[in-house]
Amino acid sequence: MSQEPRRAPPHPTHRRRQLPTKGTTLSSSTTRHRAARGPAILLLLLGLLLALTACGFTTSTGEATGTGSRAPDKVEPLPDAPTPQLPATATSADGRTATVTSAERIIPLNGSLAEIVFSLGLGPKVVARDVSTTFEQATALPVITQAHDVSAEGVLSLHPTVVLADRSTGPAEAIAQIRSAGVPLLVLDDAKRLEDVGPRIDTVAAALGVPDAGRQLKERTEQRITEAKAALPAVERRPKVAFLYLRGSASVYLLGGPASGAGSLVEAVGGEDAGTAAGLSGDFTPLTSEALVKAAPDAILVMSKGLESVGGVDGLLKLPGVAQTPAGLDRRVVSIEDGQLLSYGPRTPQVINEIAEQLYPKAAK
Repeated sequence: MSQEPRRAPPHPTHRRRQLPTKGTTLSSSTTRHRAARGPAILLLLLGLLLALTACGFTTSTGEATGTGSRAPDKVEPLPDAPTPQLPATATSADGRTATVTSAERIIPLNGSLAEIVFSLGLGPKVVARDVSTTFEQATALPVITQAHDVSAEGVLSLHPTVVLADRSTGPAEAIAQIRSAGVPLLVLDDAKRLEDVGPRIDTVAAALGVPDAGRQLKERTEQRITEAKAALPAVERRPKVAFLYLRGSASVYLLGGPASGAGSLVEAVGGEDAGTAAGLSGDFTPLTSEALVKAAPDAILVMSKGLESVGGVDGLLKLPGVAQTPAGLDRRVVSIEDGQLLSYGPRTPQVINEIAEQLYPKAAK
């Protein structure tokens, strides 16, 4: 799902929303400025901290940049590059069919799909990328998006033999123009849950004529997801985690709801989506003090460039209601690279590990 939205209101589940920075899991500073209020306040704070610790929510002992165990921004291809067996015909999510006769020049139109293609071992056949495809193996490729929209002219100028997109790819006119030029174009459903990862890999692999490699990649990914979930620490109470979509330069501050795409990841790390628990509907709602205080998150999940756009954690605490939440008081912010957080693909196990390490810092030591 990616991994900046193209239209207002922005929709972070679109992988093209690419916006990275390093994650931060930061410790509580509340006791420093409240100590002068007297022993009674200190005892109260100590009691609260002990209660949080008993529930499995420990704070780190100082501000961190989140760079410690972060894996390199690159994908891991299968050991043996497959040979496409073509032609292959696939049905798009929009009801159209695409018959692929050559996989020699592939253009994935978002970072999530590019991640799958490269992981299948077909990276050398990719001839362009969009702005959300930022992993190491793809950085030398030309970018064929204008702002956050696909450029049909840019795509066609590279003579692709197959183009991959999903429902969030647009504008619709560009998709129609690519198809009318006779280029096979496959549209996939957007991925918003862990359960979408396997079928998404299968669909891409089948369309490119490498179904056996698809099964291998799906099995590897699902096994790693299982292992990542099994490694989570035991907690007595599920932490509530609010997903915030931030774009300080555009004054866009949104609180994620059940359709934001982040809820499945929060659940995977043993948490509860704060927006859903607060009764929000749909994908996002404008961030207000009332909405965030009602959500009362223990931690805040953000995309790293979004966090950077508001001035880091200090700037985040100045947004409506943030400083009044348990997460704000403890400066508990989980920041994940934009191109990875909602990609729902082969690197999702890595995302689960990174969220868990920042959400449960004591257990990660």
